[in-house]
Amino acid sequence: MKAMVLAAGIGKRLLPFTKDMPKPLIEVGSETLLDRNINKILDAGINEIVINVSYLGDMIEKHLAKNYSNHDITVIKEQCILGTGGGILNALEHLGDAPFLLINADTYHEIPIDTLPTEVSAAHLVGVSNPEHNNFGDFSIKNNQVIISESQNELTFAGISVINPIIFKTTQLPKPPFDIWNYVLKDLINQNKITGHEARELWIDVGSPERLSLAISAHKEEN
Repeated sequence: MKAMVLAAGIGKRLLPFTKDMPKPLIEVGSETLLDRNINKILDAGINEIVINVSYLGDMIEKHLAKNYSNHDITVIKEQCILGTGGGILNALEHLGDAPFLLINADTYHEIPIDTLPTEVSAAHLVGVSNPEHNNFGDFSIKNNQVIISESQNELTFAGISVINPIIFKTTQLPKPPFDIWNYVLKDLINQNKITGHEARELWIDVGSPERLSLAISAHKEEN
């Protein structure tokens, strides 16, 4: 299995921290968010990693060249941000035909990657209990199938999933930029083709200064 880390976002909600620093390189403790996720991927036995970059991408590329020169990491530069869906579509030739792990670079978590399924017909999503910033949630799970309620949903998408690239080849897609949730996954969820599970481990979406502080506090408690 290969892995793709989504690292192209601007991180507007994290200003001023992201004015001169790409969000994946923000440090929590002595480790950047990107390093933490790369190391978790490597610890899970996944050795081929694809990372897309755009905003301040040269900084990420230099960081990877300095710290991971002996690892099989492919960096894909996006001249303009393609969105989560467009970024994956642009990287498919490097990901191959087998299901791959997909993870957002800005997640701070303790979710075990090595327990995720390696074979999926479409996709398998990891959900977490709804945080304060997403009270209505994204989806629920019934009999291992992901469903979306018109009202309250029990879980929030953790930004961690296993994706079968075939879904990008059998789905009509718009011209990038587009996001994977609205333009790929939602239709497949409505067709009952997406599986999922709830993770109860630590998970923080580092998408604001407040949540960055929360991650830093969590790191201090861990250490």
